[in-house]
Amino acid sequence: MKHFILDEFRCKCCGRVEMDPCFLAMLDDARTIAGVPFAITSGYRCPRHNAAVGSTSKNHISGRAADIRVINGPKRIRIIKGLITAGFTRIGIGTDFIHADTMDAIDSCWLY
Repeated sequence: MKHFILDEFRCKCCGRVEMDPCFLAMLDDARTIAGVPFAITSGYRCPRHNAAVGSTSKNHISGRAADIRVINGPKRIRIIKGLITAGFTRIGIGTDFIHADTMDAIDSCWLY
């Protein structure tokens, strides 16, 4: 990976990091395209940590999802454009983060 180290994606609960290599390659491409740093706030989550944060989705458990911290609108749009151009078709937008995953075949964009 050009822009990330695997340690950024470790589960905050148990320290495991089981990220999908294809997902990481896409995310690295998105970062190159966006031209702004991606601060990962959540990558891999073990089932216990995933439940603790209230998620029922398996995208973080599968190692095919990441949450990226966002601090302002201009960076938000650059990150979103980078993700879409790199091929991400599942993007969630929160007030201070963007979620990207490749877990499901259904294209979707949602708000938190």
